[in-house]
Amino acid sequence: MTTHAPSRIFLSPPWTGEPERAALRRAFASGYVAPCGPMVDEFDRRLGALAGQHAAAVASGTAALDLLMAELGVGPGDRVVASSLTFVATVGPAVHRGATPVFVDSDPATGLISLPLLRRALRAARPKCVIAADLYGQCCDYDALEALCAEHDVPLIIDAAEAVGATSNGRPAGHAGVAAVYSFNGNKIITTSGGGAVLSRDPEIVERARWRAQQAREPVPWYEHREIGYNYRMSNLLGALGCAQLDRLPTIIRRKKRIFAFYEKAFAARPRLGAVPFPCAAPEEATRWLSVFIFPTPAVRDAVAARLAAANVESRPVWKPLHLQPAFRKCRTYGGAVAEDLFNRGLCLPSGAGLTRKDLARIEACL
Repeated sequence: MTTHAPSRIFLSPPWTGEPERAALRRAFASGYVAPCGPMVDEFDRRLGALAGQHAAAVASGTAALDLLMAELGVGPGDRVVASSLTFVATVGPAVHRGATPVFVDSDPATGLISLPLLRRALRAARPKCVIAADLYGQCCDYDALEALCAEHDVPLIIDAAEAVGATSNGRPAGHAGVAAVYSFNGNKIITTSGGGAVLSRDPEIVERARWRAQQAREPVPWYEHREIGYNYRMSNLLGALGCAQLDRLPTIIRRKKRIFAFYEKAFAARPRLGAVPFPCAAPEEATRWLSVFIFPTPAVRDAVAARLAAANVESRPVWKPLHLQPAFRKCRTYGGAVAEDLFNRGLCLPSGAGLTRKDLARIEACL
């Protein structure tokens, strides 16, 4: 008798259905299939309303960061101070432009960038900008970050790729600094399959980003270029998908929080595992994009991951700190032990909004 392996439970798959398919059909019917179009314009408007500022949708979160590096004139010889506990794309665009990253450790109470260590880095590095990364659906302390960067007259960029829908002291994700970016990659809280956005309270920053993303073409009948831009536009089809996903955002956040509560209850019933939630200063403001837990030792974490893998359930360690990445081995780092410890003992667990009760029962059985 042939037995079939159980279907894979992925870490954070997109949650889509008929509303998204209907939106794509409408976009096809409109005739706007190529980049730009009315659905991108609508997506921009709705993102601006969500974030309380101006917005321009682009091809990816990385493209959005690259456009902001162009806006700030980041280049060879510059230093960019950034969170160490984050995805490589947070600093990738700056590095491609020739800048040198300077990394700052995490605060043990939040896992986010440490303000005391950031103050030290600002005094010593004199950077071109600071890029602070929101993590796992949790925002940085925007008020404190803005005050600190203003004190040192350094522009602040918020990488809010992981925090769409979250808040910081009541401020929407990305509502801080000179500008911010969102990501709508396939694993994010809402998706356009691939995509991102530039956000700013300054409309001119957003308009220049949009202009650069469209090859920096001058507003004349022929192709005139006073600056070389980029093909970072979002297609009208993806804009339609994004609008449909924004309709679902409140439901997705509720589902994400329920999934996190499921894990809390499951681990509370199994105290021998010693799992505690990833640090979070304001749980009520977080979206719980991913449910992340810290185990007492790397061995316990790895044992749980192995049990999940044996049942065809995906899990993943917390981000490997950038200061530990081989590509950045020569870069200056302030602190590092907190981020390293979170990486060594932390595990991201399946958190897709479409997880069923049957899926959760499979996951719980692995514990």
